[in-house]
Amino acid sequence: MINRLIGGFVAILIGVSLIGPMATQVGNAASTTNATGSTCTYAVDSADTNCALYLSASWGSTVLKMVPGFFALGILGIGIAVTYGSLRDAGVV
Repeated sequence: MINRLIGGFVAILIGVSLIGPMATQVGNAASTTNATGSTCTYAVDSADTNCALYLSASWGSTVLKMVPGFFALGILGIGIAVTYGSLRDAGVV
């Protein structure tokens, strides 16, 4: 029981600490502005790598921005699984 709690705590701690940096990287990858701050358009930034995802598919950046939310839901699922497993081992559930 204690090994499940420790393993779950470590997984949750690492996962929660990664949410912020991952959200920052996802935001940068899905940005609608380039490095100079101008809005991405085909005429201005067709070769700009900062605008590649935004310009290649109109839905690509929208879907990519949902990744941190689903990652956080996964961490929440780990927390629920660890709690339920520990309570089941203790005979409470």
